Parts: sequence; structure tokens; C-alpha cells
Amino acid sequence: MNQGQGKTSYARNSGIQNAASALLPTKMVVADLGCSSGPNAVALVSIAIDAIHIHCLQFLQPPPEVCVLLNDLPDNDFNTVVKSLVTLHQSNNEPIVATGIVPGSFYERLFTSGSLHLVCSSNSLDWLSKAPEDLTRNQIPAYDIDEHTRLERHPMVIEAYAQQFRKDFRSFLKFRAKELIPGGRIVVSLVGDFLDSGVIAPKFSHMWEFIAQILSVMVSEGVIDKAKFDSFYVPFYEPSDKELREIIQDEGSFSISEMRVHGPQSGVDSALMVPRRFVNTTRAVFEPIIVLHFGEVMDEFVRTLERRWSVEGIMQDDFTGSPRPRVAVSSRRHDLQVTGVSP
Repeated sequence: MNQGQGKTSYARNSGIQNAASALLPTKMVVADLGCSSGPNAVALVSIAIDAIHIHCLQFLQPPPEVCVLLNDLPDNDFNTVVKSLVTLHQSNNEPIVATGIVPGSFYERLFTSGSLHLVCSSNSLDWLSKAPEDLTRNQIPAYDIDEHTRLERHPMVIEAYAQQFRKDFRSFLKFRAKELIPGGRIVVSLVGDFLDSGVIAPKFSHMWEFIAQILSVMVSEGVIDKAKFDSFYVPFYEPSDKELREIIQDEGSFSISEMRVHGPQSGVDSALMVPRRFVNTTRAVFEPIIVLHFGEVMDEFVRTLERRWSVEGIMQDDFTGSPRPRVAVSSRRHDLQVTGVSP
């Protein structure tokens, strides 16, 4: 930078930088919703903190004091999360002055009004608050064992899941709008069914269909009771990018800054194609909900999955040739909240 007060000095030609830096807060609160546990618990907030520091360096400003808050459901392994937070605090020389955990559902209020600057969430919003009400109320199975009936009901089942996702995602946006400062941001990433973007989708357009197919084989083999199977709903939905855009625009609290649709990294996807790795990943995600409904059946579930993967080769064809796409959305809270009422 040029020194002094001359016509070409930095002091006389830094108005843009000064205007931008004036917008940088001296304190920031960053929240990760659906942090889970293990090494990934602090991955998102670590990326966010790095981005904040790079931005500050760009405008020659000291980084703000940062408060990091991690959220997940109350039965999450928060002992591991706390250890991760301690490691984050100790390993980072920048001013992370406070960390904490906030148990609870992100489909409800979690923080005080206007207290957050950045909210991020990854691999979490695919999970619904509950099974689709239209299906449970009318006792309609999510996955009929009879193929003809399944194909006939499929559009209705998909729509029931879509409706539940719309309701939940609107709640997520509404509560985050209250908790974020004006101009605050949310950045979310989730697995999706992004046919509108030209991404090739797998045969199983939704993961709950894949899980249900394995369980249906166990029903045919007498391992699981059919009535128990018919009452099982995986509260997991993969929306299209079009659905996400429409919900955000319709809810009205946020404007979309950027939306990107992409497939998984090739290295990660290849690793998942190793049978044991794929089985362990599936078990790590879905075991709690399966055991809660069916009891201790996971060993048989794993054997069935491995058999269909290794011996029959069915799962390899479905997943190897069609990795599951993802979407990332960055949205900014409107400075003036949209109430839906004309002035």
C-alpha cells in the first residue's frame, strides 16, 4: 500500500475498503444446527471461522470475537461434542471467546431474538420433524410390499413426504429469521433429488425407499412382522432444488444469494462403494430409528444388505452408477421482515 497522504496513497484511495470494513461486526455468533458428534461436529464452524478471518484480512481488519454454538437433538452424544469444542478452542489462535451447546429441535426456537450472525447446517435438514401426517393418520404404508400397489401409491406417498418437508422447512426459516440479526445469513447443505438441474438421480430417488426395500426383504424371509413393517416410516426426505427455492421465496424471510447443485466428491463416493464401508455408513445413520421400531434386528439387516450388494449385485448397480447429488444454499435475512400484510 502506498504511504503518505498523496493522490495515489492508500489513505486517499481506500474509501471502498473503509465502507466495507465498517460493516464488519466486532463480535459474531455462529451456530451449527444438527452438528451430530465425532470429528464432524466442529467441521462447519471451523470452515466458517476461517472464512471470516480471510474476509477480515482482505479488508485489513482485526477478526471479530466469535461465539460458537452447536445444536442437535437432546439424545445426541454431547460428551463427544464438548470435547470437540474444547479442541477447537485450544487449537485456534484467533479470538474464539465462547463456545456452547444448545440441545433441541431446529424446527423450534433455540436462540434469543437477533442474537445470531451466521447459521449453518449440513446433512441435517433432510430429516423431518416426524413421519408424514397424511400417511400415519390414514395408516398408508410408505413402501408397499406388493409392487402394483406400491407403484400406484407412489405419487401420493412422495407428495405426503414433500408436504411434511415444506411444513418443517418453513418452520426452520421462520424461527431462524427471528434469531438472526437483520442481514444475517443461513448456509445449508443437504442431499437432494435434483432432477431439475440435470443431475442423474439413483434408482432409489429417496433414501427411505432404499432402507424400506431392505426391510421388505426381511419381511418376505419372516424376520420382520409385516404389520410392523407397514407402520414404519423413515422421516427422511430429499427435496429438489426447485422445491427449496420455492419454499424460501414463499416463506419470505430470506433472499437466496447463491444455490449450487453438485454430485458428491468422487473420492468419497468411491469409498462408499466398498461394501463394508457402505454398510457401516448406512448403519451409523439409520440404526437408531430401525432398532427403535423393530428391536434388535440390525445384524440381520446388515446380512441382508451385504447379500444383496455382494452376491446379488443389486445395490451396486443402483448406487455405483448414480451418486447422490447435493445442494448448498446461502440465504440472507431481509433487513425488514416480510409479514405478508400490505402497509
